[in-house]
Amino acid sequence: MVHAFLLIRAEPARVAALADELTDVDGIAEVYSVAGEVDLIAIVRVARHDDLAEVVTRRVAALPGIVETRTMVAFQAYSKRDLDALWDIGE
Repeated sequence: MVHAFLLIRAEPARVAALADELTDVDGIAEVYSVAGEVDLIAIVRVARHDDLAEVVTRRVAALPGIVETRTMVAFQAYSKRDLDALWDIGE
């Protein structure tokens, strides 16, 4: 399982619509509207690295209003909580 954080800069008028559209993209588990250098952060959960490339470069990049994306792949999670349950997508 590959977990990644997709940082998205968007055209201001498209932020809310993009957040909604991103939730319909297979592989996007959650979308957050945030303050700071980016407008949205999407949590991507896919089976393989090839799937991550498909989600980011084909599906997300094709949405109108995307200005820039940055992908941060998670290598390992550190927490005192049960992260297996948090990251499980039921496969």
